[in-house]
Amino acid sequence: MLKTQVRHAIDPASAKSLDTEQLRDHFHVGGLFKEGEINLVYSHYDRLILGSAVPNGKTLVLDNVAATGTPSILDRREMGILNIGATGQIVVEGVEHTLNNGEVLYIGMGAGAVEFNGDGRFYVLSAPAHQTFPTRVIKPSDARRVEMGARETANERVIIQFLHPDVCQTCQLSMGYTQFEQGSVWNTMPAHLHDRRMEAYLYFDIPDDQRVFHFMGEPTQTRHIVMANEEAVISPPWSIHSGAGTSSYTFCWAMAGDNIDFTDMDIVAMEDLR
Repeated sequence: MLKTQVRHAIDPASAKSLDTEQLRDHFHVGGLFKEGEINLVYSHYDRLILGSAVPNGKTLVLDNVAATGTPSILDRREMGILNIGATGQIVVEGVEHTLNNGEVLYIGMGAGAVEFNGDGRFYVLSAPAHQTFPTRVIKPSDARRVEMGARETANERVIIQFLHPDVCQTCQLSMGYTQFEQGSVWNTMPAHLHDRRMEAYLYFDIPDDQRVFHFMGEPTQTRHIVMANEEAVISPPWSIHSGAGTSSYTFCWAMAGDNIDFTDMDIVAMEDLR
């Protein structure tokens, strides 16, 4: 079963007038990981698609998505898939790729239908593409690791970069995840902006009775969205994207837009946040 939502882009002036439910309607993505279903959200911010596939021992096929306007989703797109569950299999162009927990599959433009099998919980990301690059499995040992933060500031973490120019060539999709040391809860602080790229976060590995407070908005008009386990949030190019949890957690970040320069960002000074 395939379900697709469409989320339209809104400007920062409109966003600062939204109440809690309206903010969640525009930016929060819940109910993704449902057994036996593919659930997608098509965002008008840089045309990023984010979603999930949970085969639960069956076979799910991702091919035609009406919102893309093409016969197959990958006719004009590339895709990154992260497995946050048990071992599963993904078939692309007749080749089966086994994906263990924490591994990423990159799929190039024009690869056709994508078939999901096994016990994985697959987080799916797709962005428009103009060139084809090889399909490949990327393991954490292949990824680029960047250690940041400190225990004293409660943000000791490692950024694990999978779809990054030093690891896997893509057209515009960047992707990875960030893991925290025990006792560290703050992500992406000091906050930053990158007006040339939108971003999406998937928060996971959160205990059921804990939450992450995701901060968004212009630096002088911040708002928050409360996130539970395996929920995603869309971050517009004009918005900060930061968070703090009531426990340690992991989040998958993905970006699409003008370039794939990970360091292309504008840092927001702490004293400028409101």
